[in-house]
Amino acid sequence: MAIFQKLSSRLDDGVQPEKSTSQDYLDFLFHHYKERLLKETNLDYLIQLPLYQKRRTIEKLITEMLEEEKVIITQSDKTELLSMILNDSVGYGPLEPLLRDDEITEIMVNGPHEVYVERRGTISLSDVSFKSNEHIRHIIDRIVAPIGRRIDESSPLVDGRLEDGSRINAAIPPIALHGPVITIRKFKKDPYAMKDLIGFQTMSEKMARFLQAAAASKMNIIISGGTGSGKTTLLNVVSAAIPVGERIITIEDMAELRLNRKNVVSLEARPVNMEGTGEISIRQLVKNALRMRPDRIIVGEVRGGEALDMLQAMNTGHEGSLTTIHANSPQDAMSRLEAMIMMSNPSMTVDVIRPFISSAIQLVVQTLRLTDGTRKIVSIAEAGLENGQLKLKDIFRFDRKGVELNGRVIGDFTATGYVPACAARFRSFGQELPADWFAPEGGRNERAV
Repeated sequence: MAIFQKLSSRLDDGVQPEKSTSQDYLDFLFHHYKERLLKETNLDYLIQLPLYQKRRTIEKLITEMLEEEKVIITQSDKTELLSMILNDSVGYGPLEPLLRDDEITEIMVNGPHEVYVERRGTISLSDVSFKSNEHIRHIIDRIVAPIGRRIDESSPLVDGRLEDGSRINAAIPPIALHGPVITIRKFKKDPYAMKDLIGFQTMSEKMARFLQAAAASKMNIIISGGTGSGKTTLLNVVSAAIPVGERIITIEDMAELRLNRKNVVSLEARPVNMEGTGEISIRQLVKNALRMRPDRIIVGEVRGGEALDMLQAMNTGHEGSLTTIHANSPQDAMSRLEAMIMMSNPSMTVDVIRPFISSAIQLVVQTLRLTDGTRKIVSIAEAGLENGQLKLKDIFRFDRKGVELNGRVIGDFTATGYVPACAARFRSFGQELPADWFAPEGGRNERAV
């Protein structure tokens, strides 16, 4: 604190302060000019400007203030000072360089000096830090203000979306015991394509071609997996195989899908407002989508009563619909669907629900994030009903063989030898697969739920 008082005194006298360190000097100038900005400008107005105008306006104001106070600094220090002020005033502070790094897919702020990032599936501690918990809270407020959300002790959780589409979740005390925390899931500006996932060894070429044929042939597909296993990425990639000209309605809790095509209507659920009203649920949106003349309905994730409405849509002419579900296995996905339907309509019994599910869902795709951080499709299974039981038959799977010394998981993608009933449907849609596509590379694998 003494260094800032000393610097302030000399600056007031028009004398250039000696630098104890360059960073001390820049920190002082940062606080000084940020305070002047707050006092002398309308930051609320600046925030509403387009990004390039925000930056240009603030750069002009700070340059004028430097000249007015006859402060002389090097061009590199001036650039850094402007960056610090811009990031903190109209940006996201220390998070800005992480948000600009295309290799980073997840940012996790646990505390002022604990900012973790995920790159290529591996989590590591970054060299970014905040000044204090109050600094983190300031950035949270900066993020939620433009999206009309509120975060305080009475509402200590918030979900939102940044300008670039990245998804943010923030929590503050009293539920975050040690101070404010932030989690940001970033999304690529250019969505992944099927060839990218093949290159990442997320699936084999055979599996990719099969999923493309399934989407083109209007198969109803559910993608199952845990958090961070790549469900939404795969949903986006598979959706690209839907023939041009079909009308698609996407429904999400937080918009993440990016279908680069025409005739797509994107709907997003709305949480309650500050008065505790105005909520629009996924279930309401699914019901409304049926009135919008969809060829396909894509639900980002089913987690409640909307499962019943989604399956009803699949059973009443809206073939080729897709969705995801949080589940650790295909069997678990089917069990969760049963539970969701029973909770939304207690009058439905298991004897009614299981045929209902089997007639709606043809394929279950299971994703998994492995211990080495890679994401794999570990199973593509066909769903059916036998003797009143839901049956899942693997068509393709990932056979895990072991782990190398460097921690990399090794294994093979293989066809099981089971020829799915949907193969005949593929032909009727012009999606002919070679006769040996499902050639046995392992034993037939059947599972009952």
